[in-house]
Amino acid sequence: MTQDERTAPPLQLWGGVECTIVRLGDEYRDQTVETGHFDRPEDIERIADLGVTTVRYPILWEAIAPESLDRCDWRWTDERLEMLRARNIDVIGGLTHHGSGPRYTELLDPAFPEKLAAFAAKAAERYPWIEQWTPVNEPLTTARFSALYGHWYPHTHDHDAFLRALVNECKGTAAAMRAIRAAIPHARLVQTEDLGKCYSTEKLAYQAAFENERRWLSLDLQCGMVDAGHPMRSHLLKAGVTEAEIDAFASLDAKPDIIGINHYLTSERFLDDRIELYPGHEVGGNGRDRYVDAEAVRVQQLDGDTGIVARLREAWERYRLPMAITEVHHGCFRDEQLRWFVEVWNGAKQLQSEGVDLRAVTLWSMFGNVDWRFLLAQRRGFYDPGVFDARTGTPRPTIVAEAARAIGHGRDFDHPVLDSPGWWRRPPRLYPWSGCCDPMDWGGRKLLITGATGTLGNAFARSCEHRALSFCLTDRAALDITDERSIAAALAHHKPWAVINTAGFVRVADAEREQDACVAANTDGAEKLARACAAAGIPYVTFSSDLVFDGQTDRPYVESDAPKPACVYGLSKAAAEARVLAAMPDALIVRTSAFFGPWDRYNFAWHALRALSNGEAFRACERTQVSPTYVPDLCHAVLDLLIDGASGIWHVANEGQVSWYEFARRVADRAGLDTGLVVPLQADVEPGLNVLASERGGTLRALDEAIDDYVRAVANHPDLARPALPPEMLIQIEPDDELVAIDLAAE
Repeated sequence: MTQDERTAPPLQLWGGVECTIVRLGDEYRDQTVETGHFDRPEDIERIADLGVTTVRYPILWEAIAPESLDRCDWRWTDERLEMLRARNIDVIGGLTHHGSGPRYTELLDPAFPEKLAAFAAKAAERYPWIEQWTPVNEPLTTARFSALYGHWYPHTHDHDAFLRALVNECKGTAAAMRAIRAAIPHARLVQTEDLGKCYSTEKLAYQAAFENERRWLSLDLQCGMVDAGHPMRSHLLKAGVTEAEIDAFASLDAKPDIIGINHYLTSERFLDDRIELYPGHEVGGNGRDRYVDAEAVRVQQLDGDTGIVARLREAWERYRLPMAITEVHHGCFRDEQLRWFVEVWNGAKQLQSEGVDLRAVTLWSMFGNVDWRFLLAQRRGFYDPGVFDARTGTPRPTIVAEAARAIGHGRDFDHPVLDSPGWWRRPPRLYPWSGCCDPMDWGGRKLLITGATGTLGNAFARSCEHRALSFCLTDRAALDITDERSIAAALAHHKPWAVINTAGFVRVADAEREQDACVAANTDGAEKLARACAAAGIPYVTFSSDLVFDGQTDRPYVESDAPKPACVYGLSKAAAEARVLAAMPDALIVRTSAFFGPWDRYNFAWHALRALSNGEAFRACERTQVSPTYVPDLCHAVLDLLIDGASGIWHVANEGQVSWYEFARRVADRAGLDTGLVVPLQADVEPGLNVLASERGGTLRALDEAIDDYVRAVANHPDLARPALPPEMLIQIEPDDELVAIDLAAE
């Protein structure tokens, strides 16, 4: 152990709630409302349970005093802050979070600093026990997105306005801290900022150099470092900031006590004038040169220089002030979220061992976010889970919560997905010009997937390959799920950490004639696998169907609805559910419906596209409503649930319900084909509603988005551009098949 390791305080686990209140024109968006945290006081207990010692929490100006500083409503913050205090969790009070203040001010208002300070004084007076404050979160980022790029209010696109807004924020931070310290003399400033770095081709080195100086500007101002020789000083003066304003920072209360570094995998950028290397990528410029602003993490030549550890070292060398990592979030698959959190935690420990005064790593965001993938500028309702998945209103802990709970309580943590690196360290991430994509074989602990000859088994294999999850895909010769000896031999040979069962009897119509074979595969086989996995302590996933219901309902089915099958196939699946859960109560059973996907030609969407692209009529039933499920979405969602340790019955289908007729029309419309060729099937069919919804959070993204991806994936397939078929080959979905379609949740 080094001297630095002996003297460094233990690395703390902090937490943070995504709480942005951002103004878009005349409207405001509040992330505490959109993620549901606003209405869930019980979330405080969830935070405490993780072992978090400190939480970044909103005391936001826009929410408390939206109309006037004379009319403050503290009720919400009073309740939540007292709950945190009662649990001995320290609070970092945030006064603005990517906001421009209430309607009576904005970032370019000369009085913004004084108005923020007046609010800060009221907050400090009300909560004198809070010792750490962040008056303005990420001032540089907020100023860029608001005044330079125009995403947020005041929506300007002007570099001078950006600089004036930034100075206003930094002056506001100083004034706010002066007001806070009048009430709390020992109050500390935790100043957060997103920190990346800009790289470039040789031609654009001048632009990268400028952006790399500018990235420090908020912290340089607050530390009083923008002196006569500072490269950004002339730009500030040109923007109308006076020398007196700049020089005053040296004597203001704006120097951070702790620098909070927020860093994301896309924080680092690569500017490339070789536009032809990036087909389809947005092209920008600076008035002098046109270029692509690409992700540096995808450029092989930059390996070893990018990443949060390198950026933290730079910040430490520049400021020599205590630091914390104040946001750790990755909007991706669950295994990638876990890999990122663990990598950042380990990197922080490494920096501590080198003598860097790094205090904490912050779980962010605890309850996810909505539409941050679109910088909040679009209202698309896209929810990214955080440490908890809050889609159903009752937050469910993810695997990141399990890791955090272990780390927060001083225990080691391990999971099989950590055997392989995150996507940001795997060759397929690279831009084609940047490096080769060598075959990947990460080794490590494996998943076992049954059903090698089926659609779903192969889809899971593709998804695991994409996510660097080691797996083995077995056919019936290697693992016969109806044979206990075969199951035992396969588990002993492969030693999987989990089993995903996609094998079974899928010929729905034939099940009426082959009941014994259907029950043997779908019911007996699923139960035997469950018993073997339970005995070995191995997580187990198997699949069921919407056909456990008879469709005679006036609303979508949810997980708690009692099965009522109307066919042999549905009976076999309903029996499997009961017997699997009896054998293994913590098994994961996924009900799904009406598969379509780009990797097979045995689905309704493909048949529709093939017929319509050849100018043929396509007949489909109007009277049966279904919830089509895009296979890639299904696989990724189920892998997330498996990694999280989810159990019981889950409904996983794309959001939305359509008739088969409407589904065919939507596919045709997205593909640019003649929707008039989709013809209602004339048949005497009882209306049916075989639609799956979820009360547990298993619903996938909107169906139309999935259809868009499907059409893009198959658009260039040669079978969609051949001569018309003769009349006798006209595709027609029969009534019975309309009710069941092809259930491919099995081999």
